[in-house]
Amino acid sequence: MKILAVADLHGSQYRLNILLENIKKYLPELVIICGDITQFGPGEVATNFLNQIPIETFAITGNIDTADVDNAINKSKAKNIDGEKIEKNGIKFIGMGGTHPSQQKISSIEKLVDEKSVIVSHVPPHGLQDKVYIGKHAGSKELREFMNKRKPRLIICGHIHEDPGYTKAEETIVVNCSMGKRGEGAIIEINDKITVKMI
Repeated sequence: MKILAVADLHGSQYRLNILLENIKKYLPELVIICGDITQFGPGEVATNFLNQIPIETFAITGNIDTADVDNAINKSKAKNIDGEKIEKNGIKFIGMGGTHPSQQKISSIEKLVDEKSVIVSHVPPHGLQDKVYIGKHAGSKELREFMNKRKPRLIICGHIHEDPGYTKAEETIVVNCSMGKRGEGAIIEINDKITVKMI
């Protein structure tokens, strides 16, 4: 399955237009948006953006999205996967939207996650694709501990604009698909193996 993954549109129609062009260019089966669809809302912007995407889309909120964005995703054509497990082509996707996940949020999805799962998170796990401009790691320590314990095959995230790219840590590939500074997201192909191309 071919996925086009992005994060951190921050209410920019320009960035959304890049996403729409890349759908035509790469012909993915699925778009995943890892949060920060808007720049502090409003929810109508998220609904408008998501309804422009012509293929199946999974989305979660980010730390900059206001509370009404969660409901706006529900009103759009996209599927809000925050706290949910959605299966497509035999692959389990589990969403973790918002800011750094609390232990309570992680506990609520723990039983849904196994080594074949794909986690869609706004924030990256600590130490993996999470370096800010001063070189400090700004990812979630709780998510990193959870990753080490449950070993999902893939984590797709954004949030850290300065560190798009991908890396593998033990059994898990982490892809930061942020459009915040440079880049246009990632093309991820999931078959027996996972391949990633940053665009």
